Amino acid sequence: MSLVALPFYQKRHRHLDQTYRDTRTRYLLDEYASKRRTSTQSSSQRLSSQRSLSQRSSSQRLSSQRAASQTSLGATTCRICAKRVSEQEEEQYQSLEAMYGETKRQRFLSELAQLEEDVQLARSQARDKLDKYALLEMVEDRMSWERPSYLERMRRAPEILVRLRSHTVWERMNVKLCFTVQGFPTPVVQWYKDGSLICQAAEPGKYRIDSNYGVHTLEINRADFDDTATYSAVATNSYGQVSTNAAVVVRRECGVPRGRGGLPFSSMIPYTHFDVQFLEKFGVTFRREGETVTLKCTMLVTPDLKRVQPRAEWYRDDMLVKESKWTKMFFGEGQASLSFSHLNKDDEGLYTLRIVSRGGASEHSAFLFVRDADPLVTGAPGAPMDLQCHDANRDYVIVTWKPPNTTTESPVLGYFIDRCEVGTNNWVQCNDAPVKICKYPVTGLFEGRSYVFRVRAVNSAGVSRPSRVSDAVAALDPGDLKRLQAVHLEGEKEIVVYEDDLEGDVQIPGPPTNVHASEISRNYVVLSWEPPTPRGKEPLMYFIEKSVVGSGTWQRVNPQTAVRSPRYAVFDLADGKSYVFRVLSANRHGLSDPSEITSPVQAQDAIVAPSAPGRVLASRNTKTSVVVQWDKPRQEEDLLGYYVDCCVAGTNLWEPCNHKPIKYNRFVVHGLTTGEQYIFRVKAVNAVGTSENSQESDPIRVQAALTTPSHPYGITLLNCDGHAMTLGWKVPKFSGGAAILGYYIDKREVHHANWHEVNPSPVKDTIFTVEGLTEGSLYEFKIAATNLAGIGEPSDPSEHFKCEAWTMPEPGPAYDLTFCEVRDSSLVLLWKAPVYSGSSPVSGYFVDFKEEDAGEWRTVNQTATANRYLKACDLQRGRTYVFRVRAVNASGVGRPSDTSEPVLVEARPGTKEISAGVDEEGNIYLAFDCQEMTDASQFTWCKSYEEIADEGRFRVETAGDHSKLYFKNPDKEDVGTYSVSVSDTDGVSSSFNLDAEELERLILLSNEIKNPTIPLKSELAYEIFDKGQVRFWLQAEHLSPDASYRFIINDREVSDSEAHRIKCDKATGIIEMVMDRFTIENEGTYTVQIHDGKAKSQSSLVLIGDAFRTVLDEAEFQRKEFLRKQGPHFAEYLHWDVTEDCEVRLVCKVANTKRETVFKWLKDDVLYETDTAPDLEKGVCELLIPKLSKKDHGEYKATLKDERGQDASVLEIAGKVYEDIILAMSRVCGMSASPLKVLCTPEGIRLQCSMKYFTEEMKVNWYHKDAKIPSSEHMRIGGSEDMAWLQICEPTEKDKGKYTFEIFDGKSNHQRSLDLSGQDRGRVVGGLPDVVTIMEGKTLNLTCTVFGNPDPEVVWLKNDQDIPLSDHFSVKVEQAKFVSMTIRDVSSEDSGKYSMSVKNKYGGEKIDVTVSVYKHGEKIPEVSLPQQAKPKLLPASASSPAK
Repeated sequence: MSLVALPFYQKRHRHLDQTYRDTRTRYLLDEYASKRRTSTQSSSQRLSSQRSLSQRSSSQRLSSQRAASQTSLGATTCRICAKRVSEQEEEQYQSLEAMYGETKRQRFLSELAQLEEDVQLARSQARDKLDKYALLEMVEDRMSWERPSYLERMRRAPEILVRLRSHTVWERMNVKLCFTVQGFPTPVVQWYKDGSLICQAAEPGKYRIDSNYGVHTLEINRADFDDTATYSAVATNSYGQVSTNAAVVVRRECGVPRGRGGLPFSSMIPYTHFDVQFLEKFGVTFRREGETVTLKCTMLVTPDLKRVQPRAEWYRDDMLVKESKWTKMFFGEGQASLSFSHLNKDDEGLYTLRIVSRGGASEHSAFLFVRDADPLVTGAPGAPMDLQCHDANRDYVIVTWKPPNTTTESPVLGYFIDRCEVGTNNWVQCNDAPVKICKYPVTGLFEGRSYVFRVRAVNSAGVSRPSRVSDAVAALDPGDLKRLQAVHLEGEKEIVVYEDDLEGDVQIPGPPTNVHASEISRNYVVLSWEPPTPRGKEPLMYFIEKSVVGSGTWQRVNPQTAVRSPRYAVFDLADGKSYVFRVLSANRHGLSDPSEITSPVQAQDAIVAPSAPGRVLASRNTKTSVVVQWDKPRQEEDLLGYYVDCCVAGTNLWEPCNHKPIKYNRFVVHGLTTGEQYIFRVKAVNAVGTSENSQESDPIRVQAALTTPSHPYGITLLNCDGHAMTLGWKVPKFSGGAAILGYYIDKREVHHANWHEVNPSPVKDTIFTVEGLTEGSLYEFKIAATNLAGIGEPSDPSEHFKCEAWTMPEPGPAYDLTFCEVRDSSLVLLWKAPVYSGSSPVSGYFVDFKEEDAGEWRTVNQTATANRYLKACDLQRGRTYVFRVRAVNASGVGRPSDTSEPVLVEARPGTKEISAGVDEEGNIYLAFDCQEMTDASQFTWCKSYEEIADEGRFRVETAGDHSKLYFKNPDKEDVGTYSVSVSDTDGVSSSFNLDAEELERLILLSNEIKNPTIPLKSELAYEIFDKGQVRFWLQAEHLSPDASYRFIINDREVSDSEAHRIKCDKATGIIEMVMDRFTIENEGTYTVQIHDGKAKSQSSLVLIGDAFRTVLDEAEFQRKEFLRKQGPHFAEYLHWDVTEDCEVRLVCKVANTKRETVFKWLKDDVLYETDTAPDLEKGVCELLIPKLSKKDHGEYKATLKDERGQDASVLEIAGKVYEDIILAMSRVCGMSASPLKVLCTPEGIRLQCSMKYFTEEMKVNWYHKDAKIPSSEHMRIGGSEDMAWLQICEPTEKDKGKYTFEIFDGKSNHQRSLDLSGQDRGRVVGGLPDVVTIMEGKTLNLTCTVFGNPDPEVVWLKNDQDIPLSDHFSVKVEQAKFVSMTIRDVSSEDSGKYSMSVKNKYGGEKIDVTVSVYKHGEKIPEVSLPQQAKPKLLPASASSPAK
């Protein structure tokens, strides 16, 4: 089960119940009723006063009337009459009074009804207002809970995305510095000039400070020489402070006088980063639990700026340490410290202090060991550690921890978990029996309360000290936030309510879902489920039931205590039995149906203790520490780490080396006794416990792996002046594991036996001048090297050197010949220049070589080289060579150097080469690895084989067996050959030729990393939808989930709204913005800015002028098209094509039609009748125009109409359209044209070509011998509807030749040709009679002569039918011109018309002969004299040669 750690919720619930609402309602209603009562009483008082006044006035009128009547009547009115009059007046008064009372009652009833209605309305309004007020108060309360966590997630310290850049300008130019920073709350930015705050009011108009979307700018107007300074920007909020700086250099043109206060150029160089030098460092520290300790480093930070400081970070095992009640940090005044007020084993680990600045980070690390405090009971285990809480809920939380190391104690039997409510000191034990695994589900918590936990370990001796108290956890349902839902109110307001409030009147909840066992162990099973839906508004509880598989009975697990969380740990399960579970939800209205039954579950441990680690190896490290390594165990499930134990060899008293599990299979054991032998073992740890101990390592003595160096060799005499000798030698082949501190030189004369010390203090260089020698004497020398381990063995005595002055004009010998980069066929030889240069400076060197046992030297270079290195190539692999070097000056070649040591030309196995690359920060480097280096080995980087000492251009970083040469400011000067060698190895070295092309590639890659860009598949573009909406979009190659973007229109950022719907699909990298209505106000520049980590990109699209009008017109057109397509419309407008039958077809496609839609064809606004009505269901309407001609000119229109709207499509056949149609018809006709035929006519010869349709508007031409034929009397051009012809009248010899008919279709020419050069049609030269009479039984022979070129074909017909050849009928053709037909035994059946057709491809003739047969004895028929038959002309056709 995955454990989800929840943050601590410190919330207070405020509930407004119905009683509170009734009180408020009653108060408002009472206030309203009192106001109404006051107004009613005042109105009633006014009515009573008016009534009394009216009664008083009526009584006065009545009395006055009586008096008047009495006075008027006097003695003339009797009493009876007076009484009758008074009774009538009394009745009239009573009726008036009754009418007034009824009117008053009706008015009172209506006012009462109105009052009741007003009261009901006020009551409902008051209730609504109170409910709304209560809901808003509840929402505000919940928002107040969530706002701190929401703001906490947003809050972050300032972070500079784009830093300031330095500028160099001329005087009177403007300078603009800008950088980008982000953070929340929004950082406050202040600008400084050389550490002084810039005030705009002090120099009005000089500075302009602006801020826009996190981009802060400082503009210096008309900069002068005094503005040369270092400018800094400091961004600060409540969570941190960052800064960036840049230099501004203002230069003055030559000849311009210097103003006041000019700064020297040397002070203009800005500090790009802080140089941190640790003066005092904290070392490996040992403490006990409960003690206090402070880890402190003093340092020197350069430069020392008051307002800008580097950042100090503390890490424990690569995890950032934050301040808490246990730890306090301090950084300032040249020191950084980390203080612990109460140590626990949780604090053990490797602590690293990292000082971070722009130029990088400087760090120091050391281990802090925290031993167990003295136990409360002797033999009790140490306290558990790393206590954490997971999956906190209403009444449930999971607690995990790590077990202690029990090297000297008995094994841990289990753990007790205690809880304590925050604000109290009452610890309650959660489990009655110890739990054996380091995980326990704590139940029975009270919702809304906060708790802390601790754990105690138990073994056979007793109970350990409690662990460090965990962080406080609130018993709250994390799902409450998920059930919140926003409800939109009037305007832009919204309220947040629970989903329960929207479920309606749900009383009994539904059953829980997804019930499953999320965690299984031998002691308990944790069940998890999803809350029911619907759940109701009442508080929800759960009851769990279990059943043994196969029993069929259910037992309630929690009958007394209801569960409020959707998780529950079931204990007391029988071993070996399988159980199934189900859950019921309940509230005060009742109990739900049970949930679905889980799959069978058996209580057993899901994980087991790990197996023991493998082989343990110990190696020397320092004089008090040893490096221990081991193989990981085979079963490493859920490993928490390892414990390492050690003991002195032979004692068997094991002590723990670490008191907190380490995650790696390598550990440096500190605090050992130098020279003592130790044995080590390791055990693995997981939640179940510890594994068995591994096998013990071999004993190892604790001491540093250092030895004295080997002896130097190759002692050479380099110069001598008669009183002193200059000696040179080579460094030892092995340094002894430490750097060589120097050399001691001893001398003696050859005839003396005692050696004398030359130098009492060691010489650091490999060259030394021995003074105080006797001229003419022979001397020998020996040299010894020294390091931290001591002085090594001395070298063998040198050769005998005679002390006499060197006076030769040639240079002395080169010395210190060394080899590097030995490969299979080449090597590089290095040497040092002679100390004695002769009479003139050394101008070059010759290098000689030979095989080790050969006698003749060969020169590598034919011309002297000025370098002190040379690469020898074309060597034979596996051979051993020796080399020597001869220096050259103006006087000649000097004496050779000593012969080098033999070198085998063969690449060593595993030889590595220098690699070039760019790191994550964009720095260009050359890297080299050496697996054979020792602690004393050093990497030496060279350029052109000269050691690099220019720290301004290069930086070397070496870590272990890996070294890198960084280029600080790479440029063309860095092109060259770079080499590296590793000392104290067997000649490990390599070189790299950095040419201009490779350097340019690295610089481009560096720029891409320092200023990364997000690659785009497509730049910002627009797309217009069918409804006229305009979509602006781009697509990036890849976007991470943290990528951000902005749309900016005319320098104004737009956000997602109804007018601009913006969205981003980070999976595909598409960012788009859709504008529903594109208007004239949207002209301008559209920009999208993307930020993804350090990478960023921007793409812009300018829509101004013609480009904008094009988009606007297209959008408006699409919008109108969309509106048009809401009714019947043309999917494709009216267009034309030509059919295979050369008919013109007008076609249009319709859409969105129905039965009531009316379609019409019109020509020149006149209804065009067609034979068949178009079928709108097919969606295609056609109109055929056969044999198009000029009479078909006009405007053709197709219309659609119904109650939804109408649409029309117009096509005008005239002008260019008509010409295009003719060309299309010409194409069809040209492709279907037949070959040219020759037809003999009375006028001459006619050449004709048949086609599907022909009209004079077609572009046709006739050619004779490639010359165009104009129409004339001799050659007439014409045609019919299906044929084009050329009539040649009275042809002559000149008319012979090739004739071509051509028809042009606008793109290509269709031609048909016929060659009449020297050709004749078939003709009958010797004519036949037109009538022949013959008696039956005779033989008839018809003979004639034919001619034609080519030879014609001769066909005989009888009654226009072919004559079958037989013995009765025979035909003979001789010499292709004599033709005869013979009919033997003529009978009456042979009478009839006989025809002979003579024809070739140019034409022919046909002759008819009538044969009449009479019988013997009959009278010969009277016939006229036979005449020559007249031939009939036949048209030309393709035919085979004459038969």
